Parts: sequence; C-alpha cells; structure tokens
Amino acid sequence: MGDSSVRTKGFYQTMFLIAALYDVFLGFVFFLFFKSIFAALNIRLPENTSYLQLSAAFVFVQGLGYYFVYRNLQRNVDMVWVGLVYKVVYISVDFYYWALGGLPHPVFSLFAFLDLIFAVLFVFYLRDYNSLFMKTS
Repeated sequence: MGDSSVRTKGFYQTMFLIAALYDVFLGFVFFLFFKSIFAALNIRLPENTSYLQLSAAFVFVQGLGYYFVYRNLQRNVDMVWVGLVYKVVYISVDFYYWALGGLPHPVFSLFAFLDLIFAVLFVFYLRDYNSLFMKTS
C-alpha cells in the first residue's frame, strides 16, 4: 500500500462503495434486528434501547455519505474527513472499553478492526487526493 501509483480513482471508488455497503448494511441490520442480534450474542439489552437504534441510524447515514463519495470522489472529499473522525471515534471507544474489560462482546472489536482498515485507507485517499485530481493540460 506504500506505492500511491497503485491506488487509482477506480481503487478508491471501489473502496468507498465497499465502505458504503458495509455501513449501510450494519446500520440497517442493527436498526431493525438489534434485539435478535443482542440475544444471539448473549448481551443483555439496556432498559432504554433507543440509543441503540439511534447509533444504528448514524452508521446507516454514514454509509450513505460513503456512497456519495463513491459517486463523486472529488466533490465529496469533506465527507471523507467526517467519516475518518467517525471511524477514529468508534475505534477509540471500542479500545477504551476493551482495555477496561467492559466491551459487551468481541464482535464489536471486529467492527473496530474493520474500521481501522477503512480509516487507514481514508488517510491514504486524503493523502493521494491532490495527485488524483491534479489538472493536467
């Protein structure tokens, strides 16, 4: 991944489409089926579950943002910055609760690991942005 010449616009379009599908899917599934998912993972539901659906909705909307980036890599670059912050925050919260032994289930660390991969790729995209869109005439 060190050679930016292999990271083309097509590479980044595919990556953002995958990121979009991943977050839209996770958000959708957790929004609608959080009770079944938590039961399958043997996680006790909190007394008030509204924040679970709210979090799932945010993940879904973030996925829509990555879809917009996929559709127009140049125009929607600021969405990548927002997405990077989302990823870093999730990874940080996950790591914090993992370190304290308070993570409800290891699957959430799997999500954090996948988000770490996306975060690194987002950084590569932001670093490569100027060379991808330099106007040559």
